[in-house]
Amino acid sequence: MEGLVGSGINPVRAFGIRKDQSCFVSASALHLRKRDCGIRIGIVKKRKQCLVVAASAASVGGSKVGHFENTLPSKEVLELWRNGDAVCFDVDSTVCLDEGIDELAEFCGAGKAVAEWTAKAMGGSVPFEEALAARLSLFNPSLSQLQNFLEQKPPRLSPGIEELVQKLKANHMQVFLISGGFRQMINPVASILGIPQENIFANNLLFESSGEFLGFDKNEPTSRSGGKAVAVQQIKKAHGYKTLTMVGDGATDFEARRPGGADLFICYAGVQLRQSVAAKADWLVFNFKDLINSLGDPLALLSEV
Repeated sequence: MEGLVGSGINPVRAFGIRKDQSCFVSASALHLRKRDCGIRIGIVKKRKQCLVVAASAASVGGSKVGHFENTLPSKEVLELWRNGDAVCFDVDSTVCLDEGIDELAEFCGAGKAVAEWTAKAMGGSVPFEEALAARLSLFNPSLSQLQNFLEQKPPRLSPGIEELVQKLKANHMQVFLISGGFRQMINPVASILGIPQENIFANNLLFESSGEFLGFDKNEPTSRSGGKAVAVQQIKKAHGYKTLTMVGDGATDFEARRPGGADLFICYAGVQLRQSVAAKADWLVFNFKDLINSLGDPLALLSEV
């Protein structure tokens, strides 16, 4: 989930890749289509079938997708990725297809108002905690509304994420979810992916005993600007990991790549391409198949570098 911090980032929606399409497509060669998709995250009492929607890099409204030099990983990047101890994933627009708070607002009848505020916030420098509080105040979701939303909307996961998580686990890597979204909406996704609750770092919605909306837990590191970086640092220190990778689409994910934090930042642009973030990434991918294949046959991948 991208924080609402003005940082010169141009979000670009991405669609069109087949689920089995290969990786390492030059961004400049992609065709553009204007379209939107939504995230649907459901509560998992029993294992519900999730919806996987194909995605690829593209742009909206005539925006140009520039050429990036980092769609092919270096040998050093591949070694860090393949030999790491843990991988931390952003959730919205990475593991899942869209922003959870916008979907919840739409469900509660305030989608337009929240979207307009979001657009306004993206134009300036707004601390994440201030932006989060302002958006929630526009619709004040009740506990019953949240429960209905979770029951009625099944998860829509990015194509390939389930296979990637399974592959990482098979390679003895720990997987974490780090999100500026809400734990209540991320728990079902973690259940589908087999990620334990203790490996989730996210915000928590608070309610009165009557079910009325109270706010959100401001003690969570992800409730503040720079919170994902703090969460990654806590994870690395607590577990003694030597090498940790952060995978995400936004500036708040890139912030995690700092001393004591992530050793590698992979920008996933299969849902949104934020060009300034993509340009700074150690590796830019538009399809999780790139990461899956690199774990399975590194020699084949290195031959293309």
